[in-house]
Amino acid sequence: MSNGADSVAFSGLSATSAVFTLKGGKYAVAATATFGGGSVKLQRLGPDASTYQSVASASDFTAAGYTALDLPPGVYRFTIATATAVAAEVTAIPQV
Repeated sequence: MSNGADSVAFSGLSATSAVFTLKGGKYAVAATATFGGGSVKLQRLGPDASTYQSVASASDFTAAGYTALDLPPGVYRFTIATATAVAAEVTAIPQV
């Protein structure tokens, strides 16, 4: 989908996810895992088109969690450091 997605979910991850494109807007971000001191971070491709940057400290998970964020359109991924059995999702929050 060239215009981006409203929702992306991954399960069973133990390494960085595939990249995905979001349309932009308000999103719910959640992650669960066997953290064991590791982390799961939502990252966005930076303006140099090669560096990924953490979106917000609220979406840098070191324990199971949920947050809501305003995200611009762009290319994203979940980066995983030593956490296993990761389930992570980004879902658009409908605006009424």
